[in-house]
Amino acid sequence: MEPEVISLAKQLITKPSYTPDDAGCQPLLMNRLSGHGFQGEHHRFGEVDNVLIWHGDAQGPALMFLGHTDVVPPGDLSAWKHDPLSAHVEAGVLYGRGVADMKGSVAAMVLAMEKFVAQYPSHPGKIALMLTSDEEGVALDGVKKFMPLMAKKHHFDYCLVGEPSSSNVLGDTVRVGRRGSLHVTIKIKGKQGHVAYPQNAKNPIFLAADAIHKLGGFEWDQGNDDFPPTSFQISNIHAGSGVTNIIPGELEITANFRYAPTSSQASLSKQLRQLLDEYALKKYDLDCELDWQLSGEPFHCTDKKYKQALEASVLKVAGVKPEFNTAGGTSDGRFVAPHGIATMELGPINKTIHQVNECEKVSHFVLLENIYLDLIQRLLLK
Repeated sequence: MEPEVISLAKQLITKPSYTPDDAGCQPLLMNRLSGHGFQGEHHRFGEVDNVLIWHGDAQGPALMFLGHTDVVPPGDLSAWKHDPLSAHVEAGVLYGRGVADMKGSVAAMVLAMEKFVAQYPSHPGKIALMLTSDEEGVALDGVKKFMPLMAKKHHFDYCLVGEPSSSNVLGDTVRVGRRGSLHVTIKIKGKQGHVAYPQNAKNPIFLAADAIHKLGGFEWDQGNDDFPPTSFQISNIHAGSGVTNIIPGELEITANFRYAPTSSQASLSKQLRQLLDEYALKKYDLDCELDWQLSGEPFHCTDKKYKQALEASVLKVAGVKPEFNTAGGTSDGRFVAPHGIATMELGPINKTIHQVNECEKVSHFVLLENIYLDLIQRLLLK
């Protein structure tokens, strides 16, 4: 007989919820949970659907699960072993777009909450599930906008994000934070001229070369026990208009900082400006403009009780002692943690996410459901 968590995951996977379209996933879950005594509040911003579904009150500890119903497009359909919306099971493995990222986790969260409420209908505290259809996209009208609204009405002590954190074995990795993501566009202005008369021009490509080389090995900070040192990567360099006989007048560099809490936008901006001044601007009398875009600030869970509870749940259910780290990209946890909520991430194996033939073992979602259920019990009952 098919586990109920897989039946629910299949229902979600068959819905074409490509960002920002929820495609009916959230109403499906809201209707299901309302039958178990849960309440819900839905808000739509632009084309993005957001919902908070909860059970219990503010008396006692409060745990919120966080997930998303949107998925990335499947790409070349002919490259898939099975239709990405078929939710096909073969040899104990569930295939489909969003299986691991993250409709399977959402199904496990729902089943865990249902079972907890069935066993403890008058439980202390509160359990909740927040969902958005804008995690895989620009993430402007999702949790970023929804969480401040809900934080005015609800108190939460803990948040568990269902992102696929595991590496090789289910539960082997728990994210206790994520690095911040800070984009910068650097425009270095030289002087345009004819290639035959370089003495009358300032080529910003040559004149910025020392600064670019220095950026590649610069130590922005040393990180800390949970975070690696801040990383700076250039993603694109552009100059000129494609004409072969003109020295360009401007060099544009796009880059990204993935930074630890030991740094900030202010500290990184100051260091970058000093470096550019020293190796390019003052040296060659160049002008420079910096355009910053903060994608997300870093967050770091230091709550010992929460970490011990999650570690104990994983060890009890999956027989694995998880490693706590902060690897990977960003997640919607960055919009929750600033509200004073201890935030971590635990989900399925991430090896096939965003790939053709995205898949995960059926047994892993059964384990994940039981880990989530055990965690609820540890945080709300003990």
